[in-house]
Amino acid sequence: MPLRYGKEFLMIPGPTNVPDEVLRAMHRPAIDIYEGPLLETTDYCLSGLKKLFRTDGKTYIYAANGHGAWDAALTNTLNRGDKILVLHSGLFAAGWGEASKLLNLNVEVMPGSWQAAVDPVKLEERLRQDTNHEIKAVLVVQVDTASGVWNDIAALRKAIDAASHPALFMVDTIASLGCMPFEMDEWGVDVALTGSQKGLMSPPGLSFVAAGPKADKAHETADLRTNYFDWTFRQGPVHYQKYCGTPPEHMLFAFRKALEIVFEEGLEQVWQRHALLADATRAAVTEWAKGGGLEFNIEDPRNRSNSVTVVRLTDSKPEPLRTFTQEVCGVTIGGTIGELEDQGIRIAHMGHVNAVMLLGTLSTIELGMAKLGIAHGKGGVQAAIDYLGGAL
Repeated sequence: MPLRYGKEFLMIPGPTNVPDEVLRAMHRPAIDIYEGPLLETTDYCLSGLKKLFRTDGKTYIYAANGHGAWDAALTNTLNRGDKILVLHSGLFAAGWGEASKLLNLNVEVMPGSWQAAVDPVKLEERLRQDTNHEIKAVLVVQVDTASGVWNDIAALRKAIDAASHPALFMVDTIASLGCMPFEMDEWGVDVALTGSQKGLMSPPGLSFVAAGPKADKAHETADLRTNYFDWTFRQGPVHYQKYCGTPPEHMLFAFRKALEIVFEEGLEQVWQRHALLADATRAAVTEWAKGGGLEFNIEDPRNRSNSVTVVRLTDSKPEPLRTFTQEVCGVTIGGTIGELEDQGIRIAHMGHVNAVMLLGTLSTIELGMAKLGIAHGKGGVQAAIDYLGGAL
C-alpha cells in the first residue's frame, strides 16, 4: 500500500529542493538586457556572491553547470603545459583533474582515499619536494558529495604556506557554499567556484567563480583564455559583457530570490541549521550502524560533511531500500556513485531543508530497513530527535 501521495521529498545531493518563492520569481516576462532592472539584479547577484564567498575579490556568473566553472577557473589563470596538483578525496576533485587534461595541462593527482579527507601534512611534503615550483595550482573540493568528505581548507592553506609555495589555491565549493563555513579571503583561497543547484537553492544552470588578487595577476598572462569564460571581457562596461551575450534572465531572477532568502535567514544561521541537521543525521546513522548492516563511509567523524551523509551497506544492496523510500513513501534519497556505486545511500541535508523534512526522511529509511530486513540498530530516529531536542 503506497503512502507516497502528498508532498514528496527530494533528499539527494543536487539538484536540491527549490523554494516556491524562487520558482515564482522566474514566472515573469523577459526584460531589457541593456538597462533598467536587470542591471540592478546583476549587481545584487554579484555583490551577494561576495558575501557568500566572504571575499572582496571579483565575482563572475556563468550560464553553465559546475563543470563550466571548473573550466573558467583554469582557463583564466593558467598556461598550456602548466602543472597542477589535484588533491584526491573522492570523485569530483579527480573529475576536475580529468577535465584539466583536455586543456593541455599537466595533471598530477596526490593520492588519497574515498574514506578520508586530504592530509595537509602530505600536501606540505609534496610541495616542499617541488623546489622548482613547477606546480602552478593546487585543486581541491571542500565537500565531495560522492564520498561525503569535508576537507579542511584553512589547514590546507597553512600547509601551502608552510612549504612557502607560490601555487594558486583553487577550491570547489559546489557542495559546500551556503551549507558550511567558507572564508575565501581569510583562508587565502585564490579562486573559488560553486553552482546554483545545491546549497544555493536554485535550479541547475548557473555557476559562479570568485577570483582574488593573485588570480587576477595570473590572468594577465594566462594563454588558455577563451571567448566565453574570459574575465577581462566580462569586466567590460556593457552589461551583456557580464554574461558574454544574452543574460540568463530567468535564472538570475531565481538566484536573486534565493540570495534574499539566505540573507533573510542570515548566512551564519544557515550554516548552523545545516550543522544541526547533519549532526542529527549522524546520530541516527550511529545507532543504525550498531546492527552491523551499515557504516559511515568517512571514517573520521571530524571529516564528515554537513551537506550529505554517505552510508555504505555491508551485507545488502541499496536499490531495494531506495525503491521503498521513493515508491512507497515518496522520499527520494541518493544512491552512491563512482568507486562506491551500488554500495550504499547518500542522505542529503543541504539547501532548502528543515527538521520536518529530515526527520521524515530518517523515519522513512528506518521503516524501509525494518521492512526489508536490513540489519540495523533500533532507535536511529529517536537518537536524531534526542540530539535536536538537546541542541535547541
